Amino acid sequence: MLFTDDTDLVLRHAAALVNTAPGHGSSGVEDLRDLEAVLAWMAEWGWSGERPASTREVAHLHRVRARVAAVWSAPLREQVEAVNQLLARTRALPRLVEHDGQGWHIHATDDDAPFADRVAVEFAMAMVDVIRGGERERLAVCSADDCDDVYVDLSRNRSRKFCDGTCGTRANVAAYRARKAAQA
Repeated sequence: MLFTDDTDLVLRHAAALVNTAPGHGSSGVEDLRDLEAVLAWMAEWGWSGERPASTREVAHLHRVRARVAAVWSAPLREQVEAVNQLLARTRALPRLVEHDGQGWHIHATDDDAPFADRVAVEFAMAMVDVIRGGERERLAVCSADDCDDVYVDLSRNRSRKFCDGTCGTRANVAAYRARKAAQA
């Protein structure tokens, strides 16, 4: 296992969050456009704790999403600075918890903290593991020319090149067609 289960989940969640922004994901539009969409997305990802209740909280989540996107492939020093800022701004206080069959893991905010703050802290804590483990290259941007989606490369040999969308399939088909054309 490369990362602990909770770090793995948070990193995949962070990538999915970044990919909900306009210009990302399969839709290319804002996927978290309103409170209803955010609540559905939280349910899909199994988030526990307090639920957002206003459009102001949705806007806060959008700002956190932009920070996560900026940190994703930033240089090391910028990542470290951003992680420390996220932890300080939210007054993170790590504690061990066990709930929902997830085993022991770390929460660093209260369960009733604003959702966007919980997202920020969870991401910052996961980034602590990534940076300390020397695994920053596992946070990647899709190699397809027309895609800026992000993903976590959890392959054994760090060989993944494409996001969770159809980019890998399109690249494989294009390579196949190029080989066939070269043979003809």
